[in-house]
Amino acid sequence: MTLARSPLLVALPAALGAALLFSAAAEAALPVGAAAPDFTTQAALGGQDFGFSLAEALKEGPVVLYFYPKAFTSGCTLEAHAFAEATPAFESLGARVIGMSNDSITTLKQFSVEACRNKFAVAADPGARIARQYDAALASRPDTADRISYVISPEGRILDVYASKNPEGHVQHMLKAVETWRAGKGR
Repeated sequence: MTLARSPLLVALPAALGAALLFSAAAEAALPVGAAAPDFTTQAALGGQDFGFSLAEALKEGPVVLYFYPKAFTSGCTLEAHAFAEATPAFESLGARVIGMSNDSITTLKQFSVEACRNKFAVAADPGARIARQYDAALASRPDTADRISYVISPEGRILDVYASKNPEGHVQHMLKAVETWRAGKGR
C-alpha cells in the first residue's frame, strides 16, 4: 500500500473539515464591536425577583453577560460559584455580572442563593429568545443557551467574547477583558 492511497490520509481532510465546522457552530457568538441587543427580563438576586434592563445596567458601567445551559447542573453550578467569588473584583472595576438561562424565575431565585451565593443576578430567558439574539443558543437545542460570555461596554457594544463548553476559563477571561477596558478608560 502506498502512502498516497492510505485510508487514513483520504479520511483525514474530511475529518478535519467536520471538526472545524462543528467547532465553529458550537462557538457561534456575536463578534467584538457588534451592537449588543437590548433586553429586559425577569431576574433574581438573593432569592428575590426583579426586572432587569440591560440599558439601565449599562448606565452604571460595563456588563458581563454570561449564558449557561441549565441551573443546578455540575458545570453551571461550578461556573456560578466562580463568578460569585470574582464578583467583588468585577465590582471594583465598575462592572456588573449577570448570568442567563432558560430556567424559570422560581428556579433562578433558588439558584441565585445557592449557586450564585447572593453575589450576582441570574436572568430568565424563556425559550432562549435573548440567547438567540446573542448567537448563544445551542445549535442542537435552540431553546437552550450555550456557554458563552460577553463583556458589553456602557455604550452597548461587545467588548469581548469567550465561548467554551468548559465552565472554567470564563471568569478569568471576562475579568481580564474588564481590566483592559478599565485601563483604557483610566480610573
